[in-house]
Amino acid sequence: MTQLPSAQQLRDQILYHLTHTQGRGSEFATTFDWRLAVSYTIRDLIVTPWMAAIRASRDQGAKRVYYLSMEFLIGRILGDAIINLGLDAAMDEALDLLGLDKQEVLDNEPDAALGNGGLGRLAACFMESLSSLQCPAFGYGIRYEHGLFRQRFEAGQQVETPEDWLNQPHPWEFVRIDYSYTVGFKGHVEDRDGRAVWLPGESVVARAYDTPVVGWEGHWANTLRLWGAHPTTLFDLHRFNAGDHAAASEPEALARTLSRVLYPDDGTESGKELRLKQEYFLTSAALQDILRRFLAEHDDLSLLPQKVAIQLNDTHPAIAGPELMRLLMDEHGLDFAEARDLARGTLNYTNHTLLPEALERWSTWLLGRVLPRHMQIIQMIDEDHRKTSGRPDHVAILRHDEVQMGELAFIMAGKVNGVSALHTDLVKETVFADLHRLHPDRIVNQTNGVTPRRWLRMSNPALARLLDDSIGTGWTKDLAQLSRLEAHADDAAFLDRLRAAKRANKVVLANGLLAGLGIKADPDAIFDVQVKRIHEYKRQLLNILEAIALWQRIHDDPNADWTPRLKIFGGKAAPGYWLAKTVIHLINDVAATINKDPVTSKFLQIAYPPNYNVSMAEDLIPAADLSEQISTAGKEASGTGNMKFTMNGALTIGTLDGANVEIREHVGAENFFLFGLTADEAARVRARPGHARAAIEKSEDLRAALQMIAEGKFSGGRADPYFSLLDRTWHDDPFLVASDFEDYFATQRKVDAAYRDAPHWDRMAALNIARSGFFSSDRTIRGYMQDVWHIEPVTL
Repeated sequence: MTQLPSAQQLRDQILYHLTHTQGRGSEFATTFDWRLAVSYTIRDLIVTPWMAAIRASRDQGAKRVYYLSMEFLIGRILGDAIINLGLDAAMDEALDLLGLDKQEVLDNEPDAALGNGGLGRLAACFMESLSSLQCPAFGYGIRYEHGLFRQRFEAGQQVETPEDWLNQPHPWEFVRIDYSYTVGFKGHVEDRDGRAVWLPGESVVARAYDTPVVGWEGHWANTLRLWGAHPTTLFDLHRFNAGDHAAASEPEALARTLSRVLYPDDGTESGKELRLKQEYFLTSAALQDILRRFLAEHDDLSLLPQKVAIQLNDTHPAIAGPELMRLLMDEHGLDFAEARDLARGTLNYTNHTLLPEALERWSTWLLGRVLPRHMQIIQMIDEDHRKTSGRPDHVAILRHDEVQMGELAFIMAGKVNGVSALHTDLVKETVFADLHRLHPDRIVNQTNGVTPRRWLRMSNPALARLLDDSIGTGWTKDLAQLSRLEAHADDAAFLDRLRAAKRANKVVLANGLLAGLGIKADPDAIFDVQVKRIHEYKRQLLNILEAIALWQRIHDDPNADWTPRLKIFGGKAAPGYWLAKTVIHLINDVAATINKDPVTSKFLQIAYPPNYNVSMAEDLIPAADLSEQISTAGKEASGTGNMKFTMNGALTIGTLDGANVEIREHVGAENFFLFGLTADEAARVRARPGHARAAIEKSEDLRAALQMIAEGKFSGGRADPYFSLLDRTWHDDPFLVASDFEDYFATQRKVDAAYRDAPHWDRMAALNIARSGFFSSDRTIRGYMQDVWHIEPVTL
């Protein structure tokens, strides 16, 4: 941007859009009307750098990055855009001139329901950093009508209802009807003069909806292009007139189904088919768009790897390898070897999991039926790799009548990256050990990061002001500058201001979200927060079992010097994941009992606000004292919530898992509450028969907690809701909750003692902030640019 508008100019533009875009007079305008008028005003300011970035990329023949992801958990856009444009002070004044409450306007915006958890939030951080670093990029995703789901609790149990974020205008997007592509499914393949021709039996149209993503200081904006599915023909008029109204609308129904819900339950064959179709829909539309743009600027396909870098975010878009080869061979006449080499020179794959069940596999029957031409190409890729690599027989894309999408993504990628140092090492040693031996230079590490603009400057203005006053504003663009805070770590005045900023955030949370749940939160208690997707390996069960044990201890000795603590949970369980949903039920049942206990409630309370999302995270993370990062060692790829908590001054209790390892290395072991088995130790314990029962029998606190659940202490005397959970904990316990319980419980008591020493706690918090600069997504993107994409920023 060249010159920022004044508050008066912003006011005038807001009034213009209120009248001419919303069609409202100010005397009749609702908060919704004002919010849209403000959004269109800010969007106008983003369009100029957006257009300039597109022109500069084209005119300079720049290489572009294309980031394919099933999720983009972007959250609310308005507040973030105001911050990145440098208009926060001017907008405050403009809204004050209009008699509007800024927070009320910002809170009126719904969260875009485009993701679930860390995978999607990482993609959103990356898009913002790509723009902040002026790296030409497109993000490609699906414009989900209902997203994941809206979570609510009934009798403590999760109930899923449709997300309705698109039931109102989405002011940030531009509809691109001219960028529409046909995506086919099913049908059959014919050989015509030695050339394969796929004749799909079904098809939909992918239509582009573009959202500009502006970077810090508003110099550059990239494009998030989301695909909406539309029918190739609206409906069959002949069948409609014949009275078969439902059948006449089948094309529309297919299209709407494709872009309606994120991660449909794949417990049924129809659910599996829909999920595969969604993944192909995204991938095919993106690749067709990429090739169209490339061929509009270049006439030599051999230049593709020099001008295009495609990043596959997890295995969801792994069909990109066969699809790109199909387009190059069937549409552009290249032979197999040429298409293979161009695809491999262009595609890269990010692995996000060490869980074998999370690496997608499709039955050969399903994939061959839905994508028959791709099944042929996958067989060709697999056979070619067998011949050229000399691999052992058990290393194959096609095994046990299934297509292994992780192996397919690896074999078709130029680079494969893990997302933390430990995770990358484990990827080499476990899930892709054989492929790593065959291709030792392919796997690289790119430790995740988060954007400090949203996750510190915007979400924590109290701390941001303290940082600005102490070290200047340069940290927002260069988070490494936070290291200058170390000079203030022993400054009592600075630490007092740090504690006051944290307490102010806790008061806001207590008076807002928590009060709405009926929780009377003491802002001087430890705010102990675990917010993430509910999954066994993330071990929310360990956390709630510790709460039960602590509650019993307080009951046994209510006059002891207990440190008050509020445990806050947040997160959703996949609709078909019964055990995760059982853990949610247990947390809510335990909370209902503990919170109304007159003996213990002044020392221990539990809150579980429903429908955790980005906006809730922006409230919770700045208010947290303790960050729960307690996954079983060797199971979490990285984590990004752990980084957000650290840079906001929360201390971590955690295992040596994922990016916890690097966080601990950076902040110092003395400023991190470590517990639990290492990844190697966990593997040995897991292999030991009876490990769960042995650990439970050694722990009086754990045994008592499980017994209370078994007796129905938290469920009205009924134990049956938790029989399966208890059985799994006693006899299986694959994620070693029992084995780590005693160390976790003891370490939590160290947290209690440390919190009582306020100056020492504040110093640890200050050092966590000061040493968190490494965990900026700007640093991560620079690593991708250098090591994976081989791309340079573009100057305007």
